[in-house]
Amino acid sequence: MSHLTDQRYPTSAEVVQSARELATHRPDLCHLRQVGMSRGNRPLQLLSVGHDRRAVLIVAGAHANEPTGASTVLHLAERALRDRELRSDRSWHFLLCADPDGAALHRTPAPRTLLDYHRHFFRPAGPEQPEWSPSVLPPDRLPPETRALTGVIDQLRPYLQVSLHGTELGGSWVQLTRDIPGLAEPFAKSAAELHIPVETGASDAAGWPASGRGVHVMPEPDAQAAFPSLPDDARHSTWHHAHRYGGSTAIVEVPMWASDLVDDPAPHPAPERALARLSARLSRDTRLVEDILAESLPRLPDTSGPLLRAARWALSLVPGLADDWVQPPPPDATMAYIGSIDAFARRLPLRAAAMLLRVLEEADDLAAPRLDALVTRWCAVYADRFGARWVPVAHQVEHQARTTIAAVRHAQG
Repeated sequence: MSHLTDQRYPTSAEVVQSARELATHRPDLCHLRQVGMSRGNRPLQLLSVGHDRRAVLIVAGAHANEPTGASTVLHLAERALRDRELRSDRSWHFLLCADPDGAALHRTPAPRTLLDYHRHFFRPAGPEQPEWSPSVLPPDRLPPETRALTGVIDQLRPYLQVSLHGTELGGSWVQLTRDIPGLAEPFAKSAAELHIPVETGASDAAGWPASGRGVHVMPEPDAQAAFPSLPDDARHSTWHHAHRYGGSTAIVEVPMWASDLVDDPAPHPAPERALARLSARLSRDTRLVEDILAESLPRLPDTSGPLLRAARWALSLVPGLADDWVQPPPPDATMAYIGSIDAFARRLPLRAAAMLLRVLEEADDLAAPRLDALVTRWCAVYADRFGARWVPVAHQVEHQARTTIAAVRHAQG
Protein backbone atom coordinates (compact mmCIF):
# COMPACT_ATOMS: atom_id res chain seq x y z
CA MET A 1 0.00 0.00 0.00
CA SER A 2 2.04 2.87 -1.32
CA HIS A 3 -0.17 5.56 0.23
CA LEU A 4 0.70 4.71 3.85
CA THR A 5 3.30 3.21 6.10
CA ASP A 6 2.68 0.41 8.55
CA GLN A 7 2.11 2.86 11.39
CA ARG A 8 0.56 5.93 9.76
CA TYR A 9 -2.85 7.11 8.60
CA PRO A 10 -3.02 9.47 5.60
CA THR A 11 -4.44 12.96 5.99
CA SER A 12 -7.61 13.97 4.14
CA ALA A 13 -5.52 15.96 1.66
CA GLU A 14 -3.33 12.92 0.98
CA VAL A 15 -6.39 10.73 0.40
CA VAL A 16 -7.82 13.19 -2.13
CA GLN A 17 -4.43 13.52 -3.86
CA SER A 18 -4.08 9.73 -4.13
CA ALA A 19 -7.61 9.48 -5.53
CA ARG A 20 -6.82 12.22 -8.04
CA GLU A 21 -3.72 10.32 -9.15
CA LEU A 22 -5.76 7.14 -9.65
CA ALA A 23 -8.32 9.04 -11.73
CA THR A 24 -5.56 10.63 -13.81
CA HIS A 25 -3.77 7.31 -14.32
CA ARG A 26 -6.92 5.38 -15.34
CA PRO A 27 -9.40 7.91 -16.78
CA ASP A 28 -11.08 5.05 -18.66
CA LEU A 29 -12.22 3.48 -15.37
CA CYS A 30 -11.86 6.20 -12.71
CA HIS A 31 -13.66 9.44 -12.10
CA LEU A 32 -13.29 11.86 -9.17
CA ARG A 33 -16.00 14.44 -8.60
CA GLN A 34 -17.31 16.76 -5.93
CA VAL A 35 -20.72 15.81 -4.53
CA GLY A 36 -21.21 18.51 -1.90
CA MET A 37 -19.69 21.01 0.49
CA SER A 38 -19.31 20.78 4.24
CA ARG A 39 -20.47 23.40 6.73
CA GLY A 40 -16.89 24.67 6.74
CA ASN A 41 -16.83 24.89 2.92
CA ARG A 42 -14.68 21.80 2.43
CA PRO A 43 -15.51 19.68 -0.63
CA LEU A 44 -16.92 16.17 -0.33
CA GLN A 45 -15.33 13.99 -3.00
CA LEU A 46 -16.58 10.79 -4.63
CA LEU A 47 -14.19 8.46 -6.46
CA SER A 48 -15.88 6.04 -8.87
CA VAL A 49 -14.30 2.92 -10.38
CA GLY A 50 -16.08 1.11 -13.18
CA HIS A 51 -19.22 1.85 -15.15
CA ASP A 52 -21.71 -0.90 -14.26
CA ARG A 53 -25.07 0.44 -13.11
CA ARG A 54 -25.10 -2.07 -10.26
CA ALA A 55 -23.39 0.01 -7.60
CA VAL A 56 -21.55 -0.39 -4.33
CA LEU A 57 -21.06 2.70 -2.15
CA ILE A 58 -18.19 2.78 0.37
CA VAL A 59 -18.30 5.57 2.98
CA ALA A 60 -15.20 6.63 4.93
CA GLY A 61 -14.75 9.25 7.62
CA ALA A 62 -18.27 9.32 9.00
CA HIS A 63 -16.68 9.64 12.45
CA ALA A 64 -13.67 11.91 12.57
CA ASN A 65 -11.89 9.86 15.24
CA GLU A 66 -11.98 6.62 13.21
CA PRO A 67 -9.14 7.04 10.69
CA THR A 68 -8.72 3.54 9.24
CA GLY A 69 -11.41 3.95 6.59
CA ALA A 70 -9.41 6.65 4.79
CA SER A 71 -6.68 4.14 4.02
CA THR A 72 -9.17 1.37 3.27
CA VAL A 73 -10.99 3.28 0.51
CA LEU A 74 -7.71 3.81 -1.34
CA HIS A 75 -6.75 0.17 -0.86
CA LEU A 76 -10.14 -0.97 -2.19
CA ALA A 77 -10.03 1.44 -5.14
CA GLU A 78 -6.62 0.08 -6.14
CA ARG A 79 -7.91 -3.49 -5.75
CA ALA A 80 -10.95 -2.74 -7.92
CA LEU A 81 -8.71 -1.28 -10.62
CA ARG A 82 -6.34 -4.26 -10.60
CA ASP A 83 -8.94 -7.02 -10.29
CA ARG A 84 -11.33 -7.17 -13.23
CA GLU A 85 -13.54 -9.68 -11.39
CA LEU A 86 -14.31 -7.16 -8.65
CA ARG A 87 -15.86 -4.80 -11.18
CA SER A 88 -17.22 -7.39 -13.64
CA ASP A 89 -20.85 -6.80 -12.64
CA ARG A 90 -20.64 -3.81 -10.35
CA SER A 91 -19.16 -0.34 -10.06
CA TRP A 92 -17.44 0.93 -6.94
CA HIS A 93 -18.02 4.39 -5.50
CA PHE A 94 -15.98 5.78 -2.61
CA LEU A 95 -17.05 8.77 -0.53
CA LEU A 96 -13.54 9.67 0.57
CA CYS A 97 -14.56 11.51 3.75
CA ALA A 98 -18.11 12.07 4.93
CA ASP A 99 -17.06 14.69 7.49
CA PRO A 100 -14.05 16.71 6.26
CA ASP A 101 -14.59 19.38 8.94
CA GLY A 102 -14.33 16.75 11.65
CA ALA A 103 -11.28 15.22 10.00
CA ALA A 104 -9.57 18.61 10.14
CA LEU A 105 -10.11 18.72 13.91
CA HIS A 106 -9.08 15.16 14.78
CA ARG A 107 -5.36 14.83 14.09
CA THR A 108 -3.69 11.48 14.83
CA PRO A 109 -1.66 10.41 11.78
CA ALA A 110 0.70 8.20 13.81
CA PRO A 111 -0.50 7.63 17.40
CA ARG A 112 1.96 5.66 19.52
CA THR A 113 -0.27 5.37 22.58
CA LEU A 114 -3.86 5.95 23.63
CA LEU A 115 -2.69 9.23 25.11
CA ASP A 116 -1.27 10.32 21.73
CA TYR A 117 -4.63 9.45 20.18
CA HIS A 118 -6.55 11.53 22.72
CA ARG A 119 -4.22 14.56 22.60
CA HIS A 120 -5.91 15.73 19.38
CA PHE A 121 -9.22 13.92 19.75
CA PHE A 122 -12.45 15.10 18.15
CA ARG A 123 -15.81 13.45 17.59
CA PRO A 124 -18.74 15.76 16.81
CA ALA A 125 -21.93 16.00 18.82
CA GLY A 126 -24.59 13.58 17.56
CA PRO A 127 -26.64 16.14 15.58
CA GLU A 128 -23.47 17.10 13.66
CA GLN A 129 -22.53 13.56 12.63
CA PRO A 130 -23.42 12.94 8.95
CA GLU A 131 -24.80 9.41 9.33
CA TRP A 132 -26.57 9.95 12.66
CA SER A 133 -28.13 13.38 12.24
CA PRO A 134 -31.36 12.09 10.59
CA SER A 135 -32.08 10.11 13.76
CA VAL A 136 -32.01 13.21 15.98
CA LEU A 137 -32.89 16.15 13.67
CA PRO A 138 -35.90 17.03 11.51
CA PRO A 139 -35.32 16.87 7.73
CA ASP A 140 -35.11 20.67 7.32
CA ARG A 141 -32.19 20.91 9.78
CA LEU A 142 -29.93 18.19 8.38
CA PRO A 143 -26.31 19.26 7.84
CA PRO A 144 -25.02 19.57 4.25
CA GLU A 145 -22.77 16.52 4.71
CA THR A 146 -25.84 14.37 5.38
CA ARG A 147 -27.68 15.81 2.38
CA ALA A 148 -24.65 15.09 0.20
CA LEU A 149 -24.50 11.48 1.39
CA THR A 150 -28.21 10.82 0.90
CA GLY A 151 -28.00 12.54 -2.48
CA VAL A 152 -25.28 10.11 -3.56
CA ILE A 153 -27.41 7.18 -2.38
CA ASP A 154 -30.40 8.56 -4.30
CA GLN A 155 -28.29 8.86 -7.44
CA LEU A 156 -26.44 5.54 -7.27
CA ARG A 157 -29.15 3.39 -5.67
CA PRO A 158 -26.49 1.00 -4.34
CA TYR A 159 -27.37 -2.60 -3.69
CA LEU A 160 -24.89 -2.37 -0.82
CA GLN A 161 -23.52 0.53 1.17
CA VAL A 162 -20.50 -0.18 3.37
CA SER A 163 -19.64 2.31 6.09
CA LEU A 164 -16.07 2.02 7.40
CA HIS A 165 -15.85 2.56 11.14
CA GLY A 166 -13.50 1.75 13.99
CA THR A 167 -12.76 1.93 17.67
CA GLU A 168 -9.67 2.98 19.54
CA LEU A 169 -9.56 -0.17 21.70
CA GLY A 170 -11.38 -3.48 21.49
CA GLY A 171 -12.13 -5.85 18.65
CA SER A 172 -13.72 -6.05 15.23
CA TRP A 173 -17.39 -6.53 14.51
CA VAL A 174 -19.94 -5.95 11.75
CA GLN A 175 -23.39 -4.41 11.92
CA LEU A 176 -25.90 -5.13 9.16
CA THR A 177 -29.21 -3.49 8.36
CA ARG A 178 -30.15 -6.77 6.65
CA ASP A 179 -28.47 -10.13 7.02
CA ILE A 180 -25.78 -11.10 4.51
CA PRO A 181 -25.64 -14.91 4.58
CA GLY A 182 -22.11 -16.19 4.15
CA LEU A 183 -20.35 -13.12 5.54
CA ALA A 184 -19.60 -14.42 9.03
CA GLU A 185 -17.11 -17.08 7.93
CA PRO A 186 -14.72 -14.88 5.85
CA PHE A 187 -14.99 -12.13 8.47
CA ALA A 188 -13.92 -14.47 11.29
CA LYS A 189 -11.20 -16.05 9.15
CA SER A 190 -9.69 -12.68 8.30
CA ALA A 191 -9.72 -11.54 11.93
CA ALA A 192 -8.01 -14.76 13.04
CA GLU A 193 -5.31 -14.55 10.37
CA LEU A 194 -4.50 -10.94 11.29
CA HIS A 195 -4.66 -11.55 15.07
CA ILE A 196 -7.58 -9.17 15.57
CA PRO A 197 -10.09 -10.21 18.25
CA VAL A 198 -13.76 -10.46 17.31
CA GLU A 199 -15.93 -8.31 19.57
CA THR A 200 -18.72 -10.75 20.31
CA GLY A 201 -20.65 -8.54 22.75
CA ALA A 202 -20.28 -5.09 21.17
CA SER A 203 -22.23 -2.48 23.13
CA ASP A 204 -23.04 -0.69 19.85
CA ALA A 205 -25.06 -3.75 18.81
CA ALA A 206 -26.40 -4.72 22.23
CA GLY A 207 -29.61 -6.71 21.86
CA TRP A 208 -29.18 -7.23 18.13
CA PRO A 209 -29.52 -10.76 16.71
CA ALA A 210 -26.24 -12.35 15.56
CA SER A 211 -25.83 -14.26 12.31
CA GLY A 212 -22.32 -15.33 13.35
CA ARG A 213 -19.57 -14.40 15.78
CA GLY A 214 -19.28 -10.62 15.73
CA VAL A 215 -21.82 -10.18 12.92
CA HIS A 216 -24.94 -8.42 14.18
CA VAL A 217 -28.20 -7.77 12.32
CA MET A 218 -30.33 -4.75 13.15
CA PRO A 219 -33.49 -5.79 15.02
CA GLU A 220 -37.05 -5.25 13.85
CA PRO A 221 -38.53 -1.76 14.33
CA ASP A 222 -40.65 -2.84 17.31
CA ALA A 223 -37.70 -4.34 19.22
CA GLN A 224 -36.87 -2.85 22.61
CA ALA A 225 -33.67 -0.80 22.58
CA ALA A 226 -30.93 -2.15 24.85
CA PHE A 227 -30.09 1.39 26.03
CA PRO A 228 -33.36 3.37 25.80
CA SER A 229 -31.74 6.62 26.93
CA LEU A 230 -29.56 7.04 23.85
CA PRO A 231 -31.17 9.68 21.61
CA ASP A 232 -30.17 8.19 18.27
CA ASP A 233 -31.75 5.25 16.49
CA ALA A 234 -29.79 3.37 13.82
CA ARG A 235 -33.03 2.68 11.95
CA HIS A 236 -33.34 6.41 11.20
CA SER A 237 -29.70 6.91 10.16
CA THR A 238 -28.39 7.16 6.61
CA TRP A 239 -27.62 3.45 6.85
CA HIS A 240 -31.30 2.80 6.14
CA HIS A 241 -31.53 5.24 3.25
CA ALA A 242 -30.36 2.53 0.84
CA HIS A 243 -33.38 0.40 1.78
CA ARG A 244 -35.73 2.56 -0.26
CA TYR A 245 -33.94 1.23 -3.36
CA GLY A 246 -33.77 -2.38 -2.22
CA GLY A 247 -30.25 -2.05 -0.87
CA SER A 248 -28.76 -2.54 2.57
CA THR A 249 -25.81 -1.35 4.64
CA ALA A 250 -22.89 -3.06 6.35
CA ILE A 251 -20.88 -1.24 9.01
CA VAL A 252 -17.38 -2.66 9.39
CA GLU A 253 -15.60 -1.87 12.65
CA VAL A 254 -11.89 -2.44 13.31
CA PRO A 255 -9.76 -1.54 16.37
CA MET A 256 -6.58 0.53 16.49
CA TRP A 257 -5.53 -1.29 19.66
CA ALA A 258 -6.78 -4.83 20.26
CA SER A 259 -8.00 -6.38 23.51
CA ASP A 260 -8.79 -10.04 24.06
CA LEU A 261 -11.24 -9.11 26.83
CA VAL A 262 -13.92 -8.34 24.23
CA ASP A 263 -13.62 -11.79 22.61
CA ASP A 264 -14.53 -13.96 25.61
CA PRO A 265 -17.87 -15.78 25.11
CA ALA A 266 -17.96 -17.27 28.63
CA PRO A 267 -20.98 -16.32 30.75
CA HIS A 268 -20.24 -13.52 33.19
CA PRO A 269 -20.58 -14.81 36.78
CA ALA A 270 -22.24 -11.66 38.16
CA PRO A 271 -23.34 -9.31 35.36
CA GLU A 272 -25.81 -7.31 37.46
CA ARG A 273 -23.19 -6.45 40.05
CA ALA A 274 -20.62 -5.65 37.36
CA LEU A 275 -22.99 -3.31 35.50
CA ALA A 276 -23.92 -1.52 38.74
CA ARG A 277 -20.21 -0.96 39.41
CA LEU A 278 -19.63 0.33 35.88
CA SER A 279 -22.64 2.64 36.14
CA ALA A 280 -21.31 4.11 39.38
CA ARG A 281 -17.84 4.60 37.93
CA LEU A 282 -19.24 6.25 34.81
CA SER A 283 -21.15 8.76 36.93
CA ARG A 284 -18.17 9.39 39.19
CA ASP A 285 -15.72 9.95 36.32
CA THR A 286 -18.17 12.21 34.54
CA ARG A 287 -18.60 14.41 37.61
CA LEU A 288 -14.83 14.99 37.66
CA VAL A 289 -15.01 16.37 34.12
CA GLU A 290 -18.19 18.34 34.78
CA ASP A 291 -16.63 20.00 37.84
CA ILE A 292 -13.67 21.23 35.77
CA LEU A 293 -16.01 22.37 33.00
CA ALA A 294 -18.20 24.31 35.44
CA GLU A 295 -15.16 25.94 37.02
CA SER A 296 -13.50 26.97 33.77
CA LEU A 297 -16.56 27.90 31.70
CA PRO A 298 -16.84 31.52 32.97
CA ARG A 299 -13.20 32.09 32.01
CA LEU A 300 -13.42 30.78 28.45
CA PRO A 301 -13.46 33.43 25.69
CA ASP A 302 -15.49 31.23 23.32
CA THR A 303 -18.06 28.66 24.42
CA SER A 304 -19.62 28.00 21.00
CA GLY A 305 -16.92 25.96 19.25
CA PRO A 306 -17.31 22.36 18.02
CA LEU A 307 -14.93 20.87 20.61
CA LEU A 308 -16.87 22.23 23.55
CA ARG A 309 -20.22 21.39 21.94
CA ALA A 310 -19.07 17.81 21.45
CA ALA A 311 -17.70 17.49 24.98
CA ARG A 312 -20.91 18.77 26.53
CA TRP A 313 -23.03 16.51 24.32
CA ALA A 314 -21.01 13.45 25.37
CA LEU A 315 -21.41 14.37 29.03
CA SER A 316 -25.17 14.81 28.55
CA LEU A 317 -25.51 11.12 27.60
CA VAL A 318 -24.17 9.87 30.91
CA PRO A 319 -27.17 10.17 33.30
CA GLY A 320 -29.40 8.13 31.02
CA LEU A 321 -26.76 5.50 30.34
CA ALA A 322 -25.95 5.17 34.03
CA ASP A 323 -29.65 4.44 34.62
CA ASP A 324 -29.79 2.00 31.70
CA TRP A 325 -26.94 -0.04 33.14
CA VAL A 326 -28.57 -0.61 36.52
CA GLN A 327 -31.53 -2.30 34.85
CA PRO A 328 -31.55 -6.13 34.75
CA PRO A 329 -28.85 -7.31 32.31
CA PRO A 330 -29.60 -9.66 29.40
CA PRO A 331 -29.89 -13.27 30.63
CA ASP A 332 -27.02 -14.38 28.37
CA ALA A 333 -24.57 -11.61 29.37
CA THR A 334 -21.03 -12.75 28.59
CA MET A 335 -17.58 -11.67 29.71
CA ALA A 336 -17.22 -10.01 26.29
CA TYR A 337 -20.44 -8.04 26.74
CA ILE A 338 -19.43 -6.72 30.16
CA GLY A 339 -15.97 -5.96 28.77
CA SER A 340 -17.51 -3.91 25.96
CA ILE A 341 -19.64 -1.96 28.46
CA ASP A 342 -16.54 -1.43 30.60
CA ALA A 343 -14.73 0.09 27.60
CA PHE A 344 -17.78 2.26 26.80
CA ALA A 345 -17.88 3.50 30.39
CA ARG A 346 -14.22 4.57 30.16
CA ARG A 347 -14.48 5.95 26.64
CA LEU A 348 -17.30 8.45 27.14
CA PRO A 349 -15.88 10.64 29.95
CA LEU A 350 -12.35 10.27 28.55
CA ARG A 351 -13.41 11.63 25.16
CA ALA A 352 -15.27 14.52 26.76
CA ALA A 353 -12.24 15.28 28.93
CA ALA A 354 -9.86 15.10 25.96
CA MET A 355 -11.91 17.56 23.92
CA LEU A 356 -12.37 19.90 26.88
CA LEU A 357 -8.62 19.75 27.50
CA ARG A 358 -7.95 21.02 23.97
CA VAL A 359 -10.27 23.97 24.66
CA LEU A 360 -8.61 24.76 27.99
CA GLU A 361 -5.10 24.50 26.56
CA GLU A 362 -6.01 26.81 23.70
CA ALA A 363 -7.30 29.33 26.26
CA ASP A 364 -4.29 28.76 28.53
CA ASP A 365 -6.78 28.13 31.33
CA LEU A 366 -5.48 27.41 34.83
CA ALA A 367 -7.54 24.18 35.02
CA ALA A 368 -5.75 22.64 32.03
CA PRO A 369 -2.92 20.95 34.01
CA ARG A 370 -5.41 19.27 36.35
CA LEU A 371 -7.47 17.96 33.42
CA ASP A 372 -4.31 16.91 31.59
CA ALA A 373 -3.32 14.76 34.57
CA LEU A 374 -6.78 13.17 34.55
CA VAL A 375 -6.67 12.37 30.81
CA THR A 376 -3.13 10.98 31.14
CA ARG A 377 -4.09 8.71 34.04
CA TRP A 378 -7.30 7.50 32.42
CA CYS A 379 -5.50 6.59 29.19
CA ALA A 380 -2.87 4.60 31.10
CA VAL A 381 -5.47 2.74 33.19
CA TYR A 382 -7.62 2.07 30.11
CA ALA A 383 -4.71 0.57 28.17
CA ASP A 384 -3.53 -1.48 31.15
CA ARG A 385 -6.98 -2.82 32.07
CA PHE A 386 -7.61 -4.07 28.53
CA GLY A 387 -4.07 -5.23 27.72
CA ALA A 388 -4.01 -2.91 24.71
CA ARG A 389 -1.82 -4.09 21.82
CA TRP A 390 -1.35 -2.08 18.65
CA VAL A 391 -2.83 -3.49 15.45
CA PRO A 392 -0.56 -2.49 12.55
CA VAL A 393 -2.33 -0.08 10.21
CA ALA A 394 -1.77 -2.48 7.30
CA HIS A 395 -3.64 -5.20 9.25
CA GLN A 396 -6.49 -2.84 10.14
CA VAL A 397 -6.87 -1.91 6.47
CA GLU A 398 -6.52 -5.46 5.16
CA HIS A 399 -9.17 -6.79 7.53
CA GLN A 400 -11.59 -3.98 6.74
CA ALA A 401 -11.01 -4.44 3.01
CA ARG A 402 -11.41 -8.23 3.14
CA THR A 403 -14.65 -7.91 5.10
CA THR A 404 -15.96 -5.28 2.68
CA ILE A 405 -15.18 -7.42 -0.36
CA ALA A 406 -16.84 -10.45 1.27
CA ALA A 407 -19.95 -8.37 2.00
CA VAL A 408 -20.00 -7.05 -1.57
CA ARG A 409 -19.78 -10.58 -2.97
CA HIS A 410 -22.37 -12.14 -0.67
CA ALA A 411 -24.95 -9.35 -0.56
CA GLN A 412 -28.06 -9.71 -2.68
CA GLY A 413 -29.26 -6.81 -4.78
